[in-house]
Amino acid sequence: MPLVIVAIGIIALLILIMGFKLNTFVSLIIVSFGVAIALGMKLDEIIATIEAGLGGTLGHIALIFGLGAMLGKLVADSGGAQRIAMTLVNKFGEKNIQWAVVVASFIIGIALFFEVGLVLLIPIVFAISKQLKVSILFLGIPMAAALSVTHGFLPPHPGPTTIAGEYGADIGEVLLYGFIISIPTVFIAGPLFTKIAKRLVPASFTRTGDIASLGEQKTFKMEDTPGFGISVFTAMLPVILMSIATIITLLQKTMGFADNTLLAIIRFVGGASPAMVISLLFAIYTMGLARNIPIKTVMDSCSTAISHIGMMLLIIGGGGAFKQVLINGHVGDYVAELFKGTSLSPIILAWIIAAILRIALGSATVAALTTAGLVIPMLGQTDVNLALVVLATGAGSLIASHVNDAGFWMFKEYFGLTMKETFATWTLLETIISVCGLGFILILSLFV
Repeated sequence: MPLVIVAIGIIALLILIMGFKLNTFVSLIIVSFGVAIALGMKLDEIIATIEAGLGGTLGHIALIFGLGAMLGKLVADSGGAQRIAMTLVNKFGEKNIQWAVVVASFIIGIALFFEVGLVLLIPIVFAISKQLKVSILFLGIPMAAALSVTHGFLPPHPGPTTIAGEYGADIGEVLLYGFIISIPTVFIAGPLFTKIAKRLVPASFTRTGDIASLGEQKTFKMEDTPGFGISVFTAMLPVILMSIATIITLLQKTMGFADNTLLAIIRFVGGASPAMVISLLFAIYTMGLARNIPIKTVMDSCSTAISHIGMMLLIIGGGGAFKQVLINGHVGDYVAELFKGTSLSPIILAWIIAAILRIALGSATVAALTTAGLVIPMLGQTDVNLALVVLATGAGSLIASHVNDAGFWMFKEYFGLTMKETFATWTLLETIISVCGLGFILILSLFV
């Protein structure tokens, strides 16, 4: 019965969002109350559960997510993102233009959230395709692959950051292992898949696309943008700090050398929140003050970034509330009991549940958070690496993006594709990322 109640709740969520066009956050809260009542939770316990789920989730992610949005906005508004993209295009040359787009999108994708990165990079991709007389989709697929992989696997993006907190995984390990699986996944889902897509739907590579809905884009003269090195370093600084701390911690565990004050400082600086604070302060200087941009203008960029993620934060909080209802309503325990004694790895189970929920709900973040509510009770029964379960949940939550996902429609409209062409390019691209991600996670699980 608990799983039937959850299934009905998910169907109700779909009807509220897609049928009645209700806001996703409001829909999540309504369904959380409904499922809690149906699971037989006490009325006074329901409110406390929803508040705890919402507050607990946002308490972990709000600081990292908010600071990350500001950092990305500063890199974009200063022209740093444009400098990264155009420098790589020039360095790689016309022959290797796809690889230039992949590397630029990957670097920019770490600093910027998926939708922001897409809106920022699409005009650049359109300009390059016009200049070199190549198909926009020839460059668009590698760009989307790199942005989607960073969104699904790498902190400080909301999905992996939130799930790491829910599972109690080390966020630095998630980042390190995420990098290891991201590189081959981007290669397969980007340049390699482009060749397959060209055979599947050749007509889609003749489309001219339409970015009129993006409005007038801010463009910079290259001499007015910050240098390539400092732009890349600023965008990557949180990743560098967290990676250093993680590598040193792993070395300490492996080699067994004693703890000391220096190691404690490195661990502190490499923690997700301190790393984001340091990186933002660095960006305020390098992308703003060092270039004689008034502090008020810099702070305006930060304010705009926060205003754009307000609703996303509430949706993540709503997903956290629903997750907590599943945990406190003992649905997770029921799932754990169901799979007790099974040889199925929690990595595969997390991927399967997240994939089913992604196809049903559309939102990768909500699918991942709901998965956490069902998988967490199982994790105490196994010694599986929690960082890999985080990545498996992220991989599952990316699969088969279709008509209930905003990313599907953005890709379709910007690249001027038909529904069939969007399914054969975007939906298949997301599925390849999901399946390849799982494959590389399972290979990695043999060694860590």
